[in-house]
Amino acid sequence: MKNVPFLVFFFALAHVSLTAQQLVSSEYRGERSLLQMQADFGFLMQNGIEMYKLTYTTPDINGQLDTASGLIVIPVPEEGTFAYPLLCYQHGTVSSKDDVPSELAGGWELAAVWSGLQYVAVAPDYLGLGESRGFHPYVHAETEASAAIDMMRAARQFMEGYSAAQINDQVFVTGYSQGGHAAAALQRELEQNLSGEFPVTASAPMSGPYSISGEMLKLLLSDEPYFYPSYLPYTALSYNEAYGLYADIEDYFKQPYAAAIEEFYNGERDLNSLNTFLITELTANEGASITRFMMQDSLVAVLESNDASHPIIQALQDNDVYDWTPQAPTRLIYCTADDQVVYTNSLVADSVMNANGAADVMAVDVGPTLDHGACVQPAVIEAAGFFQPLKSVTVNSEEVPWTAVNSVQIAPNPASEQVQLNGLPAAAYISLVSPDGRRLQEWRTDSPQATLSLNNHPAGLYYLRIDSGAHSQLQKLILR
Repeated sequence: MKNVPFLVFFFALAHVSLTAQQLVSSEYRGERSLLQMQADFGFLMQNGIEMYKLTYTTPDINGQLDTASGLIVIPVPEEGTFAYPLLCYQHGTVSSKDDVPSELAGGWELAAVWSGLQYVAVAPDYLGLGESRGFHPYVHAETEASAAIDMMRAARQFMEGYSAAQINDQVFVTGYSQGGHAAAALQRELEQNLSGEFPVTASAPMSGPYSISGEMLKLLLSDEPYFYPSYLPYTALSYNEAYGLYADIEDYFKQPYAAAIEEFYNGERDLNSLNTFLITELTANEGASITRFMMQDSLVAVLESNDASHPIIQALQDNDVYDWTPQAPTRLIYCTADDQVVYTNSLVADSVMNANGAADVMAVDVGPTLDHGACVQPAVIEAAGFFQPLKSVTVNSEEVPWTAVNSVQIAPNPASEQVQLNGLPAAAYISLVSPDGRRLQEWRTDSPQATLSLNNHPAGLYYLRIDSGAHSQLQKLILR
C-alpha cells in the first residue's frame, strides 16, 4: 500500500547502544498488477505485487552493527484479506554494489515471481552490497545467513503496520547460484539455532556451490577453460576479509591479474569488467582461460595439498554448506550442463545429507542440457511445484491449508492422450502449463471429476495448474 508510513527508527541518544536487529526505514518501490505479472512472468502468476526497500540493522563481518538493505515483495490479491507464508529468496552473484534487489536490479525479478505465487518474499542485498558498508563477503556462509535472518525480522516488523496482508507462521527458503549457497547456509542456521523463531516448512536451494572446498575447488584447479574466473579472486578477497589470510593480493595472484583484482576490491571496476579482463589476459598469456594460471605457485600448492591444518583450507571448509542434516523437506535443484557451478555440488550435498539421516532431501536435475542461465526458469518452476502442496494461507482470517485443494488425484501419470482428475474443488479452472510457464490448454469444470483430452504435446515434464477461488496449486504431469 502506498500510504504505509515511512518507518524510521532513530538511535541518536548517546547512552543508547545498538545491539540488536531493528527495522530502520521502508521506501515504496512500485507495484505490478496481476495482468502485468502474467505478461512479464507467465500464467503461473496468481496476484499483483507491491514492493518496498527495507533498511535494517545487522552485524557486519566483524560483529559491528551495520545498516543493510533488501527488498520485500507483498502479494496484492484481487479481493479478500490474506496472510501468506514468508519466503526468503537469496540472490545470485551480482556485478556491483548497487546491482541488488532493493534497487530493482540483481535478480529482483525472482523475488517478484515468488510474491506472484502468493508468498511475502524477502530478498536481502547481503552485507557489503546495497546500503551496507565495506566489501561484500562473497559465499561467506555465516553472514549470508545472518543478513537474511535480520532481513526476515525486519520484514515481520514492517508487516505489522501493513493492513492489506499479513505473514503466517510458515517459512520457505530458496535461492539461485550464490543464492543457492546462501539458502543452504540460511536453512542450516534456522534449523540448528532458530527453529522456534523461524520454523522452516521447506527449502529449495538451486544451482549452488555447496562444496566450496571440494567440487568448486577442483573446478578452479583444473586444466579446463573456465569463463567465470573472477569468482576465484572474489572468494579470496572475501575470505581474507573474514579470516585475514594474506597481507597483499600479490601473495595469492600473479601480475597483471593482481592489479585488476585490487581495482575490483577498491571499487574501481565491477565484477563483469574484472571477469572480461581476466579471460582476455589468461587467453593471451596462457592460451586459454584457465584459472590456476593466475594464482601464485605457492597458493596452488596449498590448494592442491588439501591440508586441513592450513588456514586457507580451513576457510574453504568453513564455508561448505552440505555436511549437516536438514529437517525440513529439501530439494537441491540443478542442471547437469551448468557452466558456472558444477552440478556435482548438488549430488555431493544430496549424498552427504541423506547419509547424515535427513528425512526428505533429494537432488533434482531439471535440465540435463541447460547451462547456468538457462537453468533458472525450470529450476524456479520445479521449486514452486515442490513448495505448493506444503503451503498454507489465511483467507479473511480463516486458515485454509493448500493441502485441502491438493487432494486432487491425477491418473494415469505419466499420461499420453488423456488424464483423469478426481477430488477437484468446486468451479475449478485447470491449465496445462509448459516447463517455461506457457499455458497450453485450459479447461473449466464444476464437477469433482474431470477427464482431460490432451493435444499432441511432445513428451516431457508439464504442470497442471488448478485454480479455485483464492486457491491454486501446481501438480506435475509427465507426458509420454
